[in-house]
Amino acid sequence: MDEALERDCVIAGGGPAGMVLGLILARAGLRVTVLEKHEDFLRDFRGDTVHPSTLTLLGELGLRERFLALPVTALSTLDGVIEGQRITLVDFGALPSPDDFLVMVPQWDFLNFLAREARRLPTFELRMGTEATGLLHEDEDRQPLEEKAWDVDAAVRGLRATSPSGVLEIRATLTVAADGRDSGLRRAAGLIPEESGVPIDVLWFSLPKPPDPTPPTLGHLSSAGMVLTIDRGDSCQSGLIIKKGEFTQMRRAGLDAFHARLTQAAPVLGPVVGTLTEWRQVKLLTVQMNRLPHWYRPGFIAIGDAAHAMSPMFGVGVNFAIQDAVALANAIVPDLRRGAAPVRTLARVQSRRERPVKVMQRIQGRGHRVIARSTTGRRVLPRPMVALIRLASPALRRVAAHVIGQGLFPEHVHTGSVTPRGGHGEVGGVPETWSKTRLWHNEGN
Repeated sequence: MDEALERDCVIAGGGPAGMVLGLILARAGLRVTVLEKHEDFLRDFRGDTVHPSTLTLLGELGLRERFLALPVTALSTLDGVIEGQRITLVDFGALPSPDDFLVMVPQWDFLNFLAREARRLPTFELRMGTEATGLLHEDEDRQPLEEKAWDVDAAVRGLRATSPSGVLEIRATLTVAADGRDSGLRRAAGLIPEESGVPIDVLWFSLPKPPDPTPPTLGHLSSAGMVLTIDRGDSCQSGLIIKKGEFTQMRRAGLDAFHARLTQAAPVLGPVVGTLTEWRQVKLLTVQMNRLPHWYRPGFIAIGDAAHAMSPMFGVGVNFAIQDAVALANAIVPDLRRGAAPVRTLARVQSRRERPVKVMQRIQGRGHRVIARSTTGRRVLPRPMVALIRLASPALRRVAAHVIGQGLFPEHVHTGSVTPRGGHGEVGGVPETWSKTRLWHNEGN
């Protein structure tokens, strides 16, 4: 073994869920290590949407204003063009101030921001280029986990990983899988998600803004297709909805046919589609929607996409993952401070968080059926329905703001904080709630 560590919590995955969980646990003085398998966060076409609910949580952590100082795009409304008619679909201005808008920010900027803030805390460690490869069992005889059948009665006591410096073993009271929809730790724990059939995939690509751009538009939906158009300041992150499995056929048809399809579905993009000159500029997102029946084992829990892959619809995936992290931190901090991670606590976290996940996935599933019509050339909605949506838009946009912007059963930070490294006072706006704080300092941070 090249290196062995002991922590209160080890988290596999440096995405939004893992970073927020690590930050909150470290604020409480707990020893936490986050592992990210990549050397950096620079991967495009990931969730860039930060909803009002996440802005509220950042405010509770004392990070809201510093986050908003980043180069972000703030949107108070979301418009869509449905069968040629522009309709305001969501009005975040209906939400309580100050979190009455949505923010678009490249996910790498968001993760780098969280990493900077977390590294100010003396008990936080982030290891880049380090990939979790297996779980450690209680009383394990140090055989590779892959060679052993999962024993449901054996508690997880940490994980193994590979890093630039060799093999790493981290023993921890709680091990968290936040390593995404293809989670290796989830498989290692014997947890298998139940898949929901999804009839669509998404092709993601970046385009320059057209010379004469329209107001910010979430997407264009009609019998000609559906194209997402997400404002990124000087560019537009775009996505074309296609039938599941259709991408191979589209590549055979060629880029000219792809350009024509985009232009027909979203005429505003006509002047700029020619900037897509190679298929490597187009990334396939295989849309999944699934959920684990059980998120946990003794000493182990999965959160975020590792527990429930969400559809890109409404851009809620990042925010649901962060809500999971906050709920887990709120529940587990008192136990971890006693050196325990009771199964009953982990079960409560799943019970609390799977309620909003189930509801949102049902909504997304119904939306998929509507959107899928755009891939067949059929009219997406009958004309009377479009007219009704337009008429009811003022009421619908307020409801949508609460459901999408604030989320279902939103979480709030209830843990205390410790003094950050290199600073004074609290990182968050929540007072210290414990009289004693056990601190661990890694001089390498």
